[in-house]
Amino acid sequence: MSIWFTEKQTEHFGITARITKTYVSEQTDFQQLDMVETAEFGNMLLLDGMVMTTEKDEFVYHEMVAHVPLHTHPNPEHVLVVGGGDGGVIREILKHPEVKKATLVEIDGKVIEYSKQYLPTIAGALDDPRVDVQVADGFMHIAKSENEYDVIMVDSTEPVGPAVNLFTKGFYEGISKALKEDGVFVAQTDNPWFQKSLIKTVFKDVSETFPVTRLYTANIPTYPSGLWSFTIGSKKHDPLDVSDERFHDLATQYYTPAIHKAAFALPKFVQELTES
Repeated sequence: MSIWFTEKQTEHFGITARITKTYVSEQTDFQQLDMVETAEFGNMLLLDGMVMTTEKDEFVYHEMVAHVPLHTHPNPEHVLVVGGGDGGVIREILKHPEVKKATLVEIDGKVIEYSKQYLPTIAGALDDPRVDVQVADGFMHIAKSENEYDVIMVDSTEPVGPAVNLFTKGFYEGISKALKEDGVFVAQTDNPWFQKSLIKTVFKDVSETFPVTRLYTANIPTYPSGLWSFTIGSKKHDPLDVSDERFHDLATQYYTPAIHKAAFALPKFVQELTES
């Protein structure tokens, strides 16, 4: 008998995968956490019934969250990741030689624990000596920080449950305060097929907080619609003005210098979401 899981991505649409094994099914202090093995995408982390990451396509998301802002900033020595307990963004951050310290603030320690156990190729860098892992509320961490980070990456779930506050203008203003004078931040901002109003609101809020604001996209098959967006806010540096000399020769599977620039070329219906 086959067991299938369906993520109901909208009221009328979902994505389905065949489950070959269930490792964990647990209600943590914050959310329902499931770690399963799938026939198509390998091990998969689910939070509140939503696909967070899979072994097969995780590199797209993690590379695009990390390398775009890290190449935009000329000297990203101290980096913060809010969320991202699976460790994939941290793994990519550590590929940059300028980074001296990467701080991870994840509210749910169970995400870290089970990712280390069942997603070792993603979470393996969490034990690196340059990484400071904190099980804490990222919103509160930002509120207490000032002029501390070169780059901040918000690797959150969709705006439900513990992540709701991570999509507010007050949070972006807190991020601006937590960044140094030439700091850069990026956040995942869902997909333009089903979440137009969210992207439009976030882009407006970030634009009112940061002098440079850009939207870029990537293709992630297990995320709703497959087309995913990211919003970058910068106090000084424009991701479109990165010189060729800035790009490191990194071991990546999706991100390249050409992709860095091409990701900001938006389809018209997506571009319109950034226009007031």
